[in-house]
Amino acid sequence: MELTALTAISPVDGRYRAQLSALAPYFSEFALIRYRVWVEVEYFLFLAEKKIFKLPASVKPVALRKIYQEFSEEDAAQIKATERVTNHDVKAVEYFLKQKLTALGAESCAEWVHFGLTSQDINNTAIPLSWKHALEEQFLPAVHNIVLQLRKMAKSWKSISMLAKTHGQPASPTTLGKEIMVFVERLEGQMQQFSHLPFAAKFGGATGNFNAHFVAFPKTDWVKFGNEFVQKKLGLERMQYTTQIEHYDNLAAQFDTLKRINTILIDFSRDVWTYISMDYFKQQTKKGEIGSSAMPHKVNPIDFENAEGNLGIANALFEHLSAKLPISRLQRDLTDSTVLRNIGVPVAHSFLALRSLEKGIGKLLLNEAKLHEDLENNWAVVAEAIQTVLRREQFPQPYEALKELTRGKAGVNKKTMHAFIDALKIPATLKKELKAITPQNYTGVVFNY
Repeated sequence: MELTALTAISPVDGRYRAQLSALAPYFSEFALIRYRVWVEVEYFLFLAEKKIFKLPASVKPVALRKIYQEFSEEDAAQIKATERVTNHDVKAVEYFLKQKLTALGAESCAEWVHFGLTSQDINNTAIPLSWKHALEEQFLPAVHNIVLQLRKMAKSWKSISMLAKTHGQPASPTTLGKEIMVFVERLEGQMQQFSHLPFAAKFGGATGNFNAHFVAFPKTDWVKFGNEFVQKKLGLERMQYTTQIEHYDNLAAQFDTLKRINTILIDFSRDVWTYISMDYFKQQTKKGEIGSSAMPHKVNPIDFENAEGNLGIANALFEHLSAKLPISRLQRDLTDSTVLRNIGVPVAHSFLALRSLEKGIGKLLLNEAKLHEDLENNWAVVAEAIQTVLRREQFPQPYEALKELTRGKAGVNKKTMHAFIDALKIPATLKKELKAITPQNYTGVVFNY
């Protein structure tokens, strides 16, 4: 079978390809080759900039940069054809660039391509660069959009009283807006943590010591050179002490942070799913859609279910990536190579989940009457308020009195509570204060958000 969206083995490149096409420029095989070319070209130009060699006046940097800026699928196919002969992917990129230099009239400079480098100097800069661009340009903005949606919902529902549930049982009332803000704060906290993690790169020759560079040009400060190149030309942070590969500790920390973001979103998805099952939310319907092949009435919370499923797959992969990549035998084994090629997969599943959440959130319709009804049916939750005010007034054993009235008792309502208050030997003004407490207004402080 020819590879199409219908014959793809993975749903990422099959069923969901249309939704994930924005990630292809960062995580596809084409993308990896292009980013390798990008790093090789910039390194070649930096060598010339630092007077390691002289670039012919006829060869302009802008023309060289067009090699990766205008990189095409035909270019990638040419490199793959070379790789089938060399059986080495980075060497195939080197030969491709030498051909380009010859075509530009700079054949005399060809041997400065990939000068002194090992393959991982390219891979461990190209992959972090594509990873950085994917997160900053696609994934993190998508998370931010979810946060903005949630903050907007929270403000809209700031005054909506809601029965809280702790251990699945009725608890002190809260507001729907504040409960949404819980997730806003959690997500923003993780995004803030993520922002402090560097996008790390390895660049230092075969085993991290600039051996080849130093033997050729012993008077050049190659550590300074490497730091400047990685930071100024690529926007990454060069690790100073490495083996043949980057140690991936910061990348693992990023995976773990993304996993926590996903875990928060799983928690949110399950909460909203539960609220829908409790009838706190209805969902907008779309003409032509079907909820069940057998039950015509159903409007399933599929967006939140799809989000939860994809977030789970993503987290399983992030878990493996963060646990495996920092481990390598001695100065390098090859286990990181195939693993690194999969870092886009958990991002893709996470991205799918964000799309589902965005869609699901947009379909939510608040059923305020149901929230009010549940509060009215649970007057026992004001027992905390009444016993606390009675404690303030030094009334003897108020907790025990309210426990006897409410714990495990059915049918506790407004009438029950007011009858209890009327029977108390307390001033009329205090009785009035206690009777003013309702499940709807016993929601605590008013937060500013």
